[in-house]
Amino acid sequence: MAVLTPFTAPTANDQAAQGINGGGLNTTGEPAFRIQPHNLDAEQELLGAILVNNDAAMKVSGFLQPEHFFHEAHRRIYQATLTLIERGEIANPVTLKAYFERDEVIAKAGGTTYLARLAAAATTVINAEDYAKVIHDLAMRRELIGIGEDMVNRAYDPKIDEPASDQIEQAEQKLFKLADEGNAEGGFVSFKDSITKSIEMVQAAYQRGGLSGVTTGLKDMDAKLGGLHASDLIILAGRPSMGKTALVTNIGFNAAKAYFESGGKEGAPVAFFSLEMSSEQLATRILSEQTRIQSERLRRGDITDDEFTRQIVPVSKTLSQIPFFIDDTGAISIALLRSRARRLKRAHNIGLIIVDYLQLVRGANSRRNDNRVQEISEVTQALKALAKDLNVPVIALSQLSRAVESRDDKRPQLSDLRESGSIEQDADVVMFVFREEYYEARKEPTMDTPEHAAWQEKMARIANLAEAIIGKQRHGPIGKVVLQFESEFTRFSDYIAPDHLPEAY
Repeated sequence: MAVLTPFTAPTANDQAAQGINGGGLNTTGEPAFRIQPHNLDAEQELLGAILVNNDAAMKVSGFLQPEHFFHEAHRRIYQATLTLIERGEIANPVTLKAYFERDEVIAKAGGTTYLARLAAAATTVINAEDYAKVIHDLAMRRELIGIGEDMVNRAYDPKIDEPASDQIEQAEQKLFKLADEGNAEGGFVSFKDSITKSIEMVQAAYQRGGLSGVTTGLKDMDAKLGGLHASDLIILAGRPSMGKTALVTNIGFNAAKAYFESGGKEGAPVAFFSLEMSSEQLATRILSEQTRIQSERLRRGDITDDEFTRQIVPVSKTLSQIPFFIDDTGAISIALLRSRARRLKRAHNIGLIIVDYLQLVRGANSRRNDNRVQEISEVTQALKALAKDLNVPVIALSQLSRAVESRDDKRPQLSDLRESGSIEQDADVVMFVFREEYYEARKEPTMDTPEHAAWQEKMARIANLAEAIIGKQRHGPIGKVVLQFESEFTRFSDYIAPDHLPEAY
């Protein structure tokens, strides 16, 4: 590889400032300080390749930015070449000369003749992308060093109103921002590759009886949704006491259980962020649903020896093996949520994330942001980005506004979502939980009247029934799924119509 020295007779100070030859030397011949990682040879080779053949720039400009170059002169040359190429002009030593004749940085590197030397020393344009990846990787390492130095300095000199936990969150946020923006992969994918992946998805759905995503464990819901699809943000909303948490807990546990029982062929490991309930309360609900012992009895310890020995002990042994992970940190920030989800993805390959609930997640700038709608928008966008980044479905519970209560028909609709604009826009699926029994029970007429008899008949018809109303679905139809709901066990299950009611009510 031809090596160019982009400086003429640099002094020791120049070397230290510009990163050449490791700066000054101490008495033992070792560098007096550490130079940040860089590779001037790769930078020179890449720029030379671009000046010889501008097509090389098209291969690397999607991920390589001017600031990724270590040497300031190389940053300016790369930026100028991109500008000319984007304007449809040729970028070579001749066309660039006029832009750099009075540039002091280029003059230090050898003047405009340095451009000609770069082009003349270019050995090949074939390896341009490899050189660019080396430059990019080293730039990321320099960014990491900067983040690390900032972490150390702030830890040594903390602000009085900034606890260590906030510093950790901010450091994690910077790291994940670097991971997101610093990914050299990505860009355009050929339609051939896209259609191949599509066919593979269709084949998998065919082999699984129409299920292309993670199972919910509810047959009719799986049929309507096709399962929970990777990279989708699914909003599950409802008024208080409708059973939002119960339904999403059932769905999450069903997915984790299916994964365990099938040896990884069905379902998925689950990450459950419970911002409202503790992990013990959530586990008690699941234990109640699986043992069919009322959750209030479990909470009070109102159980028999036989129930404990024959039901609770064996069921709890099985449950302890289910890949269902609970984080019950209250008022968690979106940055910390993303950090923990990524960590769990690496450690346990989670395939479903659940957030209970959306309005309790703090935005990155919540302390300085009085605009609640803007903060919710930030959270929903971050959850959607997390779903795409980890390639898993994310279910987030959401509250509904009180507008539902003012209507005769209490069934929710999209406009009832609180801060609905951003939620509805970012979500791939919006689903509502509705139990007519809850509202009808509060309308009991006077006893021994014709109205009371009609009310009893209706209550018998809708008892223990719930609706999952799909108000939006990017990939499929909207509609309603009728479910069975056993409140004493906080359990949702498939609806089976009685003989005298062959269809869903």
